[in-house]
Amino acid sequence: MMSAPESQAVAAETGGLSKKGLSAGTVGLIGAVVIGISCIAPAYTLTAALGPTVSAVGVQVPAIILVGFIPMLLVAFGYRELNRRMPDSGTSFTWATRAFGPWIGWMAGWGLVAATILVLSNLAGIAVDFLFLLIAQVTQNPSIADIAAQPGVNVLVCLAFMAAATFVSYRDMQTTQKLQYVLVGFQVVVLVVFAVAAIIETINGNGFDATPFDWSWFDPFAVSSFSSFAAGLSLSIFIFWGWDVTLTMNEETKDPDKTPGRAATITVLVIVALYLLLAVSLIMFAGVGTGEFGLGNPDIQDNVFFHLSGPVLGPLAALVSLAVLTSSASSLQSTFVSPARTLLAMGHYGALPERFAKVSPRFFTPGFATIVASVVASVFYAVMRFVSENVLWDTITALGMMICFYYGLTAFACVWYFRKQWFDSVRAFVFTFLFPLVGGAILAVLFVTTLVDSMDPDYGSGSQIFGLGLVFVLGVTVILLGVVIMIWQAVKRPDFFRGRTLSLDAPESLRRRRR
Repeated sequence: MMSAPESQAVAAETGGLSKKGLSAGTVGLIGAVVIGISCIAPAYTLTAALGPTVSAVGVQVPAIILVGFIPMLLVAFGYRELNRRMPDSGTSFTWATRAFGPWIGWMAGWGLVAATILVLSNLAGIAVDFLFLLIAQVTQNPSIADIAAQPGVNVLVCLAFMAAATFVSYRDMQTTQKLQYVLVGFQVVVLVVFAVAAIIETINGNGFDATPFDWSWFDPFAVSSFSSFAAGLSLSIFIFWGWDVTLTMNEETKDPDKTPGRAATITVLVIVALYLLLAVSLIMFAGVGTGEFGLGNPDIQDNVFFHLSGPVLGPLAALVSLAVLTSSASSLQSTFVSPARTLLAMGHYGALPERFAKVSPRFFTPGFATIVASVVASVFYAVMRFVSENVLWDTITALGMMICFYYGLTAFACVWYFRKQWFDSVRAFVFTFLFPLVGGAILAVLFVTTLVDSMDPDYGSGSQIFGLGLVFVLGVTVILLGVVIMIWQAVKRPDFFRGRTLSLDAPESLRRRRR
């Protein structure tokens, strides 16, 4: 196996990419899709997002889900084309570097790493909350759920979840796949049963606020105002985030030119179908009012599934809490895949210290990068949980900007990288120009809109610094921190930033290659 400097030299000589020592051919199409669904965490994500989305757009939730799905699908096509040409675990970092140069590429990598590492801490915290909620349900002792609010206990259990997820992620991808088959399978089955039961209860006249199904729910033009539409769309895009993990495994998949892209597309399609089924079924059962179990009731919006599981499933309600716990725990483990492999690629190409390029000689996984991601996320959560819970949750909210930031950059990288092939064929025009351009533009507009809106102190938790909303301050701070670290790395390791380890563009023979 070549050392990182030797691999960098090969990459520089060929003007292209090089392998990093990961275990090739260990992930198939189904395995990649399962890990992609796990990373999105549909049970955890939708139980927290459905209520706020209803508050913004009412019964038009299905329409907003579809509208949010559109830029994700368009961007996924761009990711697919980039992966077919350049299958590399660095994904956004590598592709943006090849298209726009090392500076923008580095920031694209930073956007992905910052978002995923900090979300790891949120997932671990959610897993703690649902663990105690589940115990409270099973024992019929509601006071047990309050234990999760005790900072000391919360942090200790959170760190235990993080350590377990790190252990599994450090091991080979086969271990990850086997675990995810069980966790994701259980989660999806419970959610489908939950949705079908809600529809049956409604048809039988047992709905809380039975609302007859109407195709107008799928009409985005029926939303009352543009501000409501934008708010709902931001939430909708967030619930799809995570499908790109299928691409970061591209050096470990079977048929790396095609499998990751196909897995990304299938993942997004499965998730949108599941979300639409759940949204429609729960609107039919509970309505969008503010009654006890209405989806518009702010008292249940932080955890819709938990509050509706009893009325819908009766004695089987604990299964829903177990599904959400499973969702957050499985996502915690699978989410490690993206930052670890991006950090591995950044170290491999000299954008970060060489030790980030180290691969476990036993498991062929990015061991050092996985541990660093775990330690940073754990320390962040522990400190913020004791300092201010508002800061912790506002940071997670601010990461919505980071999602739009690096997804959008990657979409535009696809457009620019294939600029000499736009008019080679109808397929090239649609998949390398039109789709990623529209998807990237939508995300760029949302990034700017969120950035402006978050300046309002009422945005998020309502906290502020010098009259600016805390979400805005945190979002800008995360981006500026990336700029500072990038400049520091440019001084310490200039080869990458001078294009010596990863060239700006592919050689002419590769660029013109037909697919």
